[in-house]
Amino acid sequence: MPNRKIKVSIIIPVYNVEKYLEKCIQSVTTQTLKEIEIFLVDDGSSDESWNIIQKFAKLDKRIIAIQQKNAGAAVARNRGLELA
Repeated sequence: MPNRKIKVSIIIPVYNVEKYLEKCIQSVTTQTLKEIEIFLVDDGSSDESWNIIQKFAKLDKRIIAIQQKNAGAAVARNRGLELA
């Protein structure tokens, strides 16, 4: 994000939550604080979660899309933390 200082990093582990994911992402992206980065870490989902993540990442430059093999929520959170 040019000319903006990141104030908050949000890490969201994602695993087979296509039913809820769009609402979650919309909730985070419409907050009043705009100086955020959002790490969406797909932990090997077998549903449409990764496609949803990619769609939103194209629409909002604050979203960083990450895909990994299934390793659990803790590993997904730590991956986001490493990149934050």
